[in-house]
Amino acid sequence: MAGFWGSRKKEREELAAQDADLARRAQTALVATDERIRVTTDELAFAEAELGTGPTGDLREALESVRTHMGEAFHLHQLNHDEIPDTPEELRTRNARIVQLCEWAEELLDDRTEALAEPIARARRAPEIIAGVRRDAERLRGRLPQARETVTRLGARYSADALRQIEANPAEAEQLLGFAEHSAGIAERRREAGQREQANLALEACTEAVRRAETLIDAVETYEVEALRAESTLAAVVEDSRGDLIAARSAPQTAGVAEAMGELQAALAALPAAGVNTDPFAQLTRLRTANTALDEAVAKARERAARPIPDIAHVRHSIDDADRQLAVARDVIAGHRGWIGADARTRIAEAERIRVDLDRYLGTSASAAIDIDEDHREQAMTMSRRVAHLASEALQLAQRDIDSSRPQNGPDQWGGGGWGGGRGNSGGSGLMGGILGGLVIGSLLDGFMD
Repeated sequence: MAGFWGSRKKEREELAAQDADLARRAQTALVATDERIRVTTDELAFAEAELGTGPTGDLREALESVRTHMGEAFHLHQLNHDEIPDTPEELRTRNARIVQLCEWAEELLDDRTEALAEPIARARRAPEIIAGVRRDAERLRGRLPQARETVTRLGARYSADALRQIEANPAEAEQLLGFAEHSAGIAERRREAGQREQANLALEACTEAVRRAETLIDAVETYEVEALRAESTLAAVVEDSRGDLIAARSAPQTAGVAEAMGELQAALAALPAAGVNTDPFAQLTRLRTANTALDEAVAKARERAARPIPDIAHVRHSIDDADRQLAVARDVIAGHRGWIGADARTRIAEAERIRVDLDRYLGTSASAAIDIDEDHREQAMTMSRRVAHLASEALQLAQRDIDSSRPQNGPDQWGGGGWGGGRGNSGGSGLMGGILGGLVIGSLLDGFMD
């Protein structure tokens, strides 16, 4: 008994120590969170001065929510120290809630202030950013004559369709640079007038405009390099395509191969003569597409040749066999539903599902289809064999369930004792219940035979 009471005393001491630690944590958290609210209120004022009231709305709402919930935390702390005695459980619950509220408040304020850190830093660097925008705009204007010259030079070599994606780039870039310089001026004037939110919007606009202008100018130079690379690649693809056409003649000549060869020959014939302005990107795309289609058609033809297509008669026999096995299994299960377990029912359901899918795959009733084209025969054979296999399994499992549930008193007796007594009632009702459909009918027959 001394050991028991000593153990209980130790548990009480440990719990009291935990409660004291929780109380200290609650008090510390209250002080820290209250101070955090004061600091964040100052940060909000600074942020509004830099960004305006719009971008700082989330932080303002977070502060209001935190103040509301911290009111609950201070009220709980007051209850812990009023004149009304509290149980340890009450103190523990309140202190845990105070810690929870303070942690939530700290996390919310951290999230909202972090979201404003970058915009504030950017706003404070506004004069530096505006100066950089003007330097970049001047630098990019110096590149515009070269970009226009490049477009003119490319126009003598490539078709209008090929140049459509870059021919307007120099003009669009010039417009963007003018917009960037104008927006930079607006950003300065709005900032001087204290309209920080509008100033920051204009700052974002001018930096984005310069970035897009540089992208457009770079695209002109990149296009020239990529066009030369496409021409070089096109020559190699043309040579490869001609070799593929020669090789395709030795492949099995299916309709798919013939069609793919025709498409590739047409793509080669459409190539312009030397000296004619071209679109190397479009020509390369068409040739690659036709070349890939021919490769796939040849591979499919050779695969089909290595694996002969099932004869239509064999496919029809396979479907008929599946239908017969499915019908037999369905009839046995339907005739003894009260004895059939989940395994047999699952197999027959899956077989019937695949049989329906087979009709959908062939686009008609498989049993009524006069012909099945070569592209569908192999899959039809596979699906019909799967139906037959599942139906056979369902039949075997159903027979197992029937045999295990059938009365064991002899082939000519329903319970040995006849209709009148003992196990005869159970056997007769079990047999008829299994045939007619389950436990409910079986119980009715038991009552009838009494």
